This record gives sequence, structure tokens and C-alpha cells, in this order.
Amino acid sequence: MNHHVPAEADDLAPYGPQDGFWPIQDYAALGDGRSVALVAPDGSADWWCAPAIDSPPLFDRLLHRSGGFFQLRPVGPFRISRRYRPDSNVLESLVRTDAGEVRILESLNSSLAGRLPWTEFARRIEGRSGQVRFRIRLFLGTICGTASPWLQPNPNGSIFHLGSVLGLLRHTDNVRIIGETDRGIEAEVTVSEGERATVAILAGDDEPLGVPPIAQIDSRIEVSDHAWREWSDAICYDGPHRDAVRRSALALKLLIYSPSGAIAAAATTSLPERIGGSKNWDYRYAWIRDAAYVVNAFIRIGAISDAKAAFTWLMRRLGEHGPQVLYSLSGARAPGAEALDDVGGYRGSVPVVIGNQATTQHQHGIYGDIFETAALFVSRGNILDQKSARLLAGLADTCADHWRQRDSGIWELEERRHYTMSKISCWQALSRASELAELGHLPAHCLERWQHERDRIAEWIQENCWSETRQAYVFYAGSDQLDASLALAVRFGFDGRDRLDSTMDAIRDELGSGPFLYRYSGAADEEGAFLACSFWMSEALCLLDRAEEAEALFQETLARLPPNTGTLAEMIDPTTGEHLGNTPQGLSHLALIHAACTLAGDTS
Repeated sequence: MNHHVPAEADDLAPYGPQDGFWPIQDYAALGDGRSVALVAPDGSADWWCAPAIDSPPLFDRLLHRSGGFFQLRPVGPFRISRRYRPDSNVLESLVRTDAGEVRILESLNSSLAGRLPWTEFARRIEGRSGQVRFRIRLFLGTICGTASPWLQPNPNGSIFHLGSVLGLLRHTDNVRIIGETDRGIEAEVTVSEGERATVAILAGDDEPLGVPPIAQIDSRIEVSDHAWREWSDAICYDGPHRDAVRRSALALKLLIYSPSGAIAAAATTSLPERIGGSKNWDYRYAWIRDAAYVVNAFIRIGAISDAKAAFTWLMRRLGEHGPQVLYSLSGARAPGAEALDDVGGYRGSVPVVIGNQATTQHQHGIYGDIFETAALFVSRGNILDQKSARLLAGLADTCADHWRQRDSGIWELEERRHYTMSKISCWQALSRASELAELGHLPAHCLERWQHERDRIAEWIQENCWSETRQAYVFYAGSDQLDASLALAVRFGFDGRDRLDSTMDAIRDELGSGPFLYRYSGAADEEGAFLACSFWMSEALCLLDRAEEAEALFQETLARLPPNTGTLAEMIDPTTGEHLGNTPQGLSHLALIHAACTLAGDTS
């Protein structure tokens, strides 16, 4: 994507568009299997929680203009064209000024042996023509007003502290430090044709910090690029929309927390679902739902090692804590939501929060998600261990006991109701549990009970959740509202093909805006359209033998996305095309993968 970026008048000038905030879709994401950084088109890394995705933010200018950042920017106006290197999460930018042209490579580095014992954010400038002068600024934030940064004089380099994080700025000899204060470091470098310069930040959390030579840090950019491409080579998908599928797989890989195998729902907190609105959530945790869907997506494209690691993490959490909605990336219970004071929020959208209120909810959907994952896992020739099999059997018993209870639903709403999709998820769980038991993957001691409750759930849904007036399954029993997540019922194989067919039409008529869909009736008043819903609908139409409609919807959805490096947020404004909500959003990317696989003929 190309950007023209004007010169900054002074230190206080807005660093992006007129209001000081770059559009969410303009951020490119970098990752190392532990943390994710977001980089704006002006070379400013405005978000980086180090050393982990759910750590306090080292850079937080994404959420308030006085926050921390790490910027690598030419002096004067410039044009920049950015893309990821092929099949990689290393970012490559071409920068043109009146004085010359350079290439920039940026990476959160790894090593040949895998993840480094520290986080390493490396940025290299390569001169291609003329001579370009760069200004480098490391401005330390306050972790959204909760900590005070300070620099420590040290013969081993420019050391800084922010909360529990110890960091170090490393650079090549041609980079000149021109200023240091407790709030940060400023430097400059001029790169001519054939020359290059590298700057990097190393960071750790309450631990000694290893300091490798800058040449070693620089060389790890290529090592990281090679590692990404090697991982991509194992993706078994060569169907239609191959580039979009592979880019989404790489985006999902960014969200895997490699120390535990957990999968973060997204890399950010508090990016609004509507500009100026209050629906701002922290998605830097691992949801059972999202983890299960990502495992399924990875299985479908052949990323078995990642699928196995995530599935193992999921089963261990269930064994430790039972069927919770979400967990921290380390596997503990996620904290409840807490609003942060004195943080202005993205484009004035408050509150800014840490933690998530859904941690105390119950959602029946987790039952279906877990059993769908287990069924797909074994369908590809993989094996369940006995401990996991016993755990799953117990979970099926729990589902059979509890499906009549109200819950918070897939959309995590405050009002507990008999949500139709929640009941379908319970039906799905007991259907898959029965199938697994019949095939010998689960103990069959309660098979007859599971089958009986499965059929009772289906009867209850048909009696209580179908509207003759709407000719659709409704949002919840007794309502006349609609829910776009019911598109998933088609993939789950729920009974009633004709009713599902007409439900899809009703959803598109009421909740659609072009190719995009709002989550449920009334949602358009308070949030954007939910990107995953478009891909769910495309997949549903395909499975309902409406392949031409499905393909047209998929293509139109991709065509209407704003040009960027390929990263998807949670939502989109159908009118302006701007992304909304947290980013990169795992649910958006995995829904794209599932839809593409189904369109390509894989209906597993």
C-alpha cells in the first residue's frame, strides 16, 4: 500500500492524518511467537506489548497521542510503499524522498533454534539511490499512565526501564545519538546508495538481558524471514484465493503464544467497534472459541504442529479450570475488566481497558467448539490420548446436564437468554461426542444419553427458536430478531436444510450492508459490520449448494476491504471501509480460511 507522508513541522506535530491517528487498517503487524508490534506508515511502532502479547504496553501511542513509540522516519516529506516479504511476516518498505530511495526491513526476530530468550525488534535501512537522512526516536510512554520511565547510564548501551521491562537500544556505528532523557532517545543517520544502518530494541521482563552484537541482530532479519517462509511452505492449500489464505494463516501464526501454545484473540486492547463509542474490549487473551476455530483452520491447511500445540493447550486448560470462556496466555484465569483513567483512547474512544468482563460468563458455545475441534483432529488421522478422551466424555455429560440453562451467547452479551446459536452449539457438541464414541475415540458409557439429549435439543430449537413470520431461526427463543452467527449452523450440520436456507436469506436482507453483515438486529446503531460474518455466510451458502452466490460474496468481501498489507481487524465500517475493533483479529482471518477451503471443495 502506498502512502504520502508530509514532513513534521516540529516534535508536537501530528504524526499521522489530521486528527493524529492512523486508520486501524494502515498498521502492519510484526511478531516473534510471543509479542506483536504494530507499525504505522510513517515508520512509527505505536503498539508493542513486550515481552508478551498480554504484557503492559511498552509502546502505547495507538491509544493516546502522548503515548510511547519507536519511530524510524525520513527527514522531510516522503512516499512509502509497504508489503510483507513473500510468505513471511518480515515487513519490507520502499521509501522515496526528493533526495533518494531506501529499502527498510523490519522484524521481530527469531533464531535458528526458534524463539529468542528476549524480544528483539530489528529495523534495517538499505540505501538504493541518492542520500536519505533519517530521524530515529524512541519515546517511552507510561503504560497508559501507570508507570514512570527512566534511562540508566551504562557502558554497555542506552538502557531504559519502564515498569518491570528492561530494554536496550542497539545500533550500527553510523547511527548518531543526539539526545537522551528519561522519556527517550533521539538519533539520526544518513544512508547513501550501497550503505545500510540498523537499529534494534532488545527487551526483557524482570530478567538479565543478553546483548548480542548488532551484526548478529541484523543477520537475524534474514534468519527470521527464512523461518517464516519455511513455515509457509508447509501450508497445504493451493486452491482459489491462495494468497489471501496464506496471508491469513501468517496473521494467525502471529497470535500464537509459543511458550504455552495459547492463541490470542487479537494483539490489542480497546480499539473501538465504533469511533467514539464505548464498546472497547481487551482481546489479548485466549478464548476457547477462537482457539478451537484456529485449530480447525490450521488442521484444514495442514499446519498440524501448531494445531496440536493449541489443542493440547486447550485440553490442559479444561482439565485445570473446567469449561471457562477465556484464559490468560499463560493458562491462568483471565482478569476481569478494569478501565484505565486519563487515557484518551483511539480517536477519543473510551474507556481504555485491561482484562475482559467475559471471564465470568458462561457460554454454551464452548461445548460445540471443543467437540468440533476434537472431531476434526481425529478425522485427519490424529489420535486422542486417554486422559483427553475421559475429559471430553465428562464435558459431554456436563453439556447434557446444562443445555437447558440460559447463557451469555456467542456475542458475550450481558443479558442471559436462551440464545438459538448456544442451543445449536450444545446439539453440535453431543452430536460430535456421539460420533467420536461410536468410532471408539471416546468412552461410550453415556452414548445413549448423549444421543437422547442431542435429539431433545433439536426438538426444542425447532419448537422455540423458529419464526414462521420471519421464516428464520431467531436470535433467541421468543424474539423476532436475527443473529448472523447462525450461518455457522450450516457448517455444524444442524438439521433443517430448508429452514437454514431461508434463515440465510433473512439474515442477508436485514443485517447486510453490501457484502458485510452486522452481528445481530440493532447492532448497526452501535458498531461496525463483523468481518467474520461475511466469510461465515459465504461458507454457509456454498454448503447449501449456492456455490455461485458464495463465491460472489467472498470475492466482493475481499474487493471491498481497504488496500493494506493484508491484516484484518474485527469489524469494518461498510460506508467508509475503515477497519474497527482490535487487530489483527484471529476470528476474521480464520473465517476467511474456512470459507476459502469450503469454496475449494473441502467440506470437512
